[in-house]
Amino acid sequence: MPVLELETSIDAPLEHVYAVAKNIETFASFIPDVESIKIVERDDSSGRVVADWVGLIPEFHQKIRWTEEDFWDDTAHTCTFKQLKGEYKVFEGIWTFTEVDGKTRFASTLNYDLEIPLIGAIIKKLVAKKVHDNISQILSAIKDRSESTFAADSK
Repeated sequence: MPVLELETSIDAPLEHVYAVAKNIETFASFIPDVESIKIVERDDSSGRVVADWVGLIPEFHQKIRWTEEDFWDDTAHTCTFKQLKGEYKVFEGIWTFTEVDGKTRFASTLNYDLEIPLIGAIIKKLVAKKVHDNISQILSAIKDRSESTFAADSK
């Protein structure tokens, strides 16, 4: 099962970046490969959020759908997540936000297994690249959104 680990440094305070990332229902407005995210359940006392995601795979002219359970830990500044149902065989991981020299380090670890019927080894490599590109796109989009909104809020 592939494990993907990516991180970025964001020039905005930890609490601001964490708030941007936690507002998942807005992702479709600024992350190109996210078509929609609909919150199904939210329990603020436990940090649990269940959402239906629709992602885009333009290279394959497909959409991928899954229901994800997130646990947001506001003290540790983490989000652990896993697929409850959907097209992945395995989809689970953690987002970690830490303050480093006045900036925020956003790290993502994803364990995944996506099976598309009747595909060969070459297509599996394309799928792995697409998952990598998608996670990289999410980190970059949250970085850009956090930095621009923090700059605007600071004026």
